[in-house]
Amino acid sequence: MQTRVGLWRRMAALFYDAFLVTAIWMLLGFVMLLFIEPNSNKLVEGLVQTDLLLDNILFILMVASSAAFYIYFWTRSGQTLGMLAWRIKVVNLKGNLITPVQGMVRFFAAWPAFFMLGLGYLWLYLDANGDTIHDKLSNSKVVLLPKSSRR
Repeated sequence: MQTRVGLWRRMAALFYDAFLVTAIWMLLGFVMLLFIEPNSNKLVEGLVQTDLLLDNILFILMVASSAAFYIYFWTRSGQTLGMLAWRIKVVNLKGNLITPVQGMVRFFAAWPAFFMLGLGYLWLYLDANGDTIHDKLSNSKVVLLPKSSRR
């Protein structure tokens, strides 16, 4: 039986991954500037007004790129780069890699779990197996790998 991972190790891996996702978002912003006029923002009465369509396009690209980042790594190796550093891995309930559908459920359930005061993450303290809400919804678990598993 593999040991489930606690909150602090999960948050540390998420913090590591936040740097990578932020870099991807910065690259997206730069690429968008290549296709739109840099002066599309206006200063009106001391407030910056942006184009609503461009804002929505950028938001959709940010969500899609971060979803692609996590789902790609979870389905290929079970680990993002942050998870690799903290020796944790996402697997299905049988211990195999998760499917893309499980990855999508996991990703889109994790956001509300985090932004609702972390209640979805804090659920692991109440759950008998130590799973979060998005673990339950995606039929997956996050396990601790032994120190000898570093590749």
